[in-house]
Amino acid sequence: MIDLIFHQASEVILVRIKGNSVAFGSTMFGAKMADISGLKLDFTGTIREFPDLKEDLEWREKAIIRFKEHIAKLENEDKISDYIIYELRNCGYTPKLKQVAGMRPVKIQ
Repeated sequence: MIDLIFHQASEVILVRIKGNSVAFGSTMFGAKMADISGLKLDFTGTIREFPDLKEDLEWREKAIIRFKEHIAKLENEDKISDYIIYELRNCGYTPKLKQVAGMRPVKIQ
């Protein structure tokens, strides 16, 4: 299990990776964890990633399916964490800490 902590303004985001399962939590919502299907997706960001969904009325559902398929293709939790760090950094989140299997967290460079 890998936990990632990100900051954006005064908000703290927690990402928990357990096998191929990825859960997200935010201090704005009491740090309750939810998988990608429980998150509010940004239409502009989704269309930037998947331009073919621009005219699709079911863009959100299809983007969630594609995210889960991509996560399932990654080899291990480290590859998934690298992908999440890269994607969230591009969205303006600042990666702060990475904790592997409950050990002491280390700063993310």
